[in-house]
Amino acid sequence: MSENAPGVLGPKVAAALVFGASAAVLVVELVSLRLLAPYLGLTLETNTMVIGIALAAIATGAWLGGKAADGANPRRLLGPLLAVSGVAVSLMPFVVRGAGEVAGASVILVAAFAILVPGALLSAVSPIVAKLRLTDLAETGTVVGSLSGIGTVGAIAGTVLTGFVFVTAFPVSLVLVGLGVLLVVAAVAVEVHARRLHDRDAVVSRAVLPIALLLPGALGAAWGPGSCDAETVYHCAQVVPDPNRAEGRTLVLDGVRHSYVDLADPTHLEFEYVQALASVADTAFPAGEARAAYHLGGGGLTLPRYLAEMRPGTTSVVSEIDRGVLDVDVERLGLETGPDLDVRIEDGRLGIRRIGAASQDLVIGDAFGGVTIPWHLTTREAMVEVDRVLKPGGVYAANLIDFGPMSFVGAEVTTLQTVFDHVVLAAESETIAKERGSGGNVVVVASDAPVDVAALGARLAERDLGWEVIEGAALDAWVGDAMVLTDDHAPVDQLVTLFSSPR
Repeated sequence: MSENAPGVLGPKVAAALVFGASAAVLVVELVSLRLLAPYLGLTLETNTMVIGIALAAIATGAWLGGKAADGANPRRLLGPLLAVSGVAVSLMPFVVRGAGEVAGASVILVAAFAILVPGALLSAVSPIVAKLRLTDLAETGTVVGSLSGIGTVGAIAGTVLTGFVFVTAFPVSLVLVGLGVLLVVAAVAVEVHARRLHDRDAVVSRAVLPIALLLPGALGAAWGPGSCDAETVYHCAQVVPDPNRAEGRTLVLDGVRHSYVDLADPTHLEFEYVQALASVADTAFPAGEARAAYHLGGGGLTLPRYLAEMRPGTTSVVSEIDRGVLDVDVERLGLETGPDLDVRIEDGRLGIRRIGAASQDLVIGDAFGGVTIPWHLTTREAMVEVDRVLKPGGVYAANLIDFGPMSFVGAEVTTLQTVFDHVVLAAESETIAKERGSGGNVVVVASDAPVDVAALGARLAERDLGWEVIEGAALDAWVGDAMVLTDDHAPVDQLVTLFSSPR
């Protein structure tokens, strides 16, 4: 067989290359979401952009790979494709995080290039392998069809392994650098296979450059910008000391300040929205009286600590989806769990089903993915579950974030009004006025019993927050004709981000 003859790959080698390249594309796509989360949040828009970029890379790679296979010796293309893609993948943590630290939300432009290059190179492998496997036009359908099926299985494997194994077991940086190393090793193996035994020295010498280029990626991933104190299944977590308060610590998840904890004083509440939520608890029940509380979302567990200190004997059950956040709470934020604090690692929508009917005095909603509440915790069906677990006269208080015309908050208030008899809203004056560029945290309170608005307003004033409380006709006018969120239709990300201001 001449050097330019196409059929130089056995079926096992061909299958391994297509399977591995397709799996690698999906690993890159999924891990890219983790790299971008600190700068763009885990929103539907972020997911959509990354999926779109990955699909563009696959289409580009398949097209260019097919053209290259027809215009050059395909045998000589595979090794360089794998080597360059390996180097590009290993550099992703450093490049994306570096751009994110400098450019903020504009990181998507750099990320698009960082995803597109290795994705296109890896996607070019399949048409090149198909060219090398085609020795008889009568078998074209069989060869192309089988390789397409193998590529799909590889993509499934990459997806499942990344979601269930890699991200759980390893830091994102290690996943990408490790994949880069595997791709370069595969490139060397392909070159050795293509050039036979007598050319191995030449292959090794050609491999020196891509292997050397892996080093910057590894060093950048380990010591480059944007590193985390802990990479959890869902977040890049950092604990930042407060320079103005010796025992103050801020829990930062994906670049967003989620919780503030004073290690020595659980009654110190730094964030205004936490003070507002605490004010709801302070005024809804007699001072010092122990209560049963359920928390949708844990974060730094600031409010459970506050309730335990202010109301000794209070029991708090917390649904926190991320075990890594709980580990950070225990190891870095001094959390001590016990009989009165039950932290369950579970999704809040599923967790609330485990709570007994009419068993809770207080339900706190403070779960976020990026800057938005997971949509399934906002719907009428979810609020029916909240109402189910509350005792008669019990209170639901939730932290929301919105901007500008407050479209999401309006929809959530309307949704709550379909379930609860009494709903009030507390926020800064500028936010309630919907002034241009305003927005941020809003606290909504819902109950089947009247809410003591005067007491809540006085407590907020005592904390010197500058927040207002509105209810009744004023709240109805503020909400207008906002939609009701349901499990069938809850466009939370779009309602929040369409008019959002930079954070």
